[in-house]
Amino acid sequence: METPASTPYVPAHHSALSPLREPLFRSLWIAAVISYTGSWMQNVATGWLMTSLTSSPMWVALVQVAVSLPVLLIALPAGALADIVDRRKFLLFTQGSMVAAASVLGVMTLTRTVTPQILLIFTFLLGVGAVMNDPAWQALTPDLVPPDKLAPAVALNSAGFNIARAVGPALGGLMIAAMGSGTSGSGWAFLLNAISFFGVILFLYHWKPRETERRNGNEKFAGAIAIGLRYARQEPKIRTVLVRTLVFTLFASAFWAMLPLIASKFGAEGFGAMLAFFGLGALGGAGVLSLARRRLSPDAVIAFATLIFAVALCGLVRSHSLVVASTFSAAAGLAWISTLATLNVAAQTAAPAWVRARVISMYVLVLQGGLALGSAVWGVVASSRGIQFTLTAAAAALAAGLLLAPFFRLQPASVIHDH
Repeated sequence: METPASTPYVPAHHSALSPLREPLFRSLWIAAVISYTGSWMQNVATGWLMTSLTSSPMWVALVQVAVSLPVLLIALPAGALADIVDRRKFLLFTQGSMVAAASVLGVMTLTRTVTPQILLIFTFLLGVGAVMNDPAWQALTPDLVPPDKLAPAVALNSAGFNIARAVGPALGGLMIAAMGSGTSGSGWAFLLNAISFFGVILFLYHWKPRETERRNGNEKFAGAIAIGLRYARQEPKIRTVLVRTLVFTLFASAFWAMLPLIASKFGAEGFGAMLAFFGLGALGGAGVLSLARRRLSPDAVIAFATLIFAVALCGLVRSHSLVVASTFSAAAGLAWISTLATLNVAAQTAAPAWVRARVISMYVLVLQGGLALGSAVWGVVASSRGIQFTLTAAAAALAAGLLLAPFFRLQPASVIHDH
């Protein structure tokens, strides 16, 4: 039986919002945006709480290590598990574990029993839950929408994440400010994050997936990882997605590495505004991407989006007003979602259902690894050559990276197009 990942797309025109007419997808999308918002509130509150507990730069920096380390350690095992067990039950377990971790941390913060060490431990546990959740979560999308709506559905998922990226930090900051300079605001933000998971949990609890495929229950865990890696190595379409993702994130990571420094001249409010406009640009990008896919190949979409991102980097570092900087941030958001949503769809459609979560876990690992490695490299460059040189060099590298496109084409185009 053919799966959604291997079934050719029937030519159809669908708007960017068409997946929201699917009741299952709509319910999960709304619940996911709420959950993402809670997670961004948690991120802001964690950073603020650590600075309240200690003035040591090392401890503050370790927060980001605790967030990023789970991706490098368990992304591949998480993808293997998601392919060989019941994804619905697996997601219920991961969501429940994050509820527990956020709740305990919130209570400990409010009772003032939290320490820097405890904060790092629970931040790491929440990161583990998120990484375990992600491959199975993304692998659900083809089960919730018809095959010809997968591309706009993936774009909407990315847009929802960026809506939360714009709203969550603002809500977290408001809560912390409303509670004064102590730790209470962070504690309540942690508890709200715990509550934000329940929409997704309720959806998963009531959702009854179609019995169209069986999990590979007899497949061993260690063997599942090896089989997934072998499949990716032998499948040209997957290798192409991973290479293109790595090239883009290595150079585009300069945006995230330098944004706080660029925004510092506009103050905390300016930083928030630039993040919000990035999110709005990403939201608008979901609509633009739907139109672009009807007329352009996936490679052309990525080429145009990459050049827009490069221009945004050059303009951002030379902006002297918040309005101009926010405009370039919005352009970066549009280009970001256009590129990564196209690559994400390519990853999902290149793999059959039995190995889909493992392929997605590799995509997530390459994406996050590229961002982490690139951020470190651009930070070193900026320390010696300055921010303007760094972002200009990153923009040039992004454009030069397109020279690889003829050797790593996202084909067949018909798989990714909305037509």
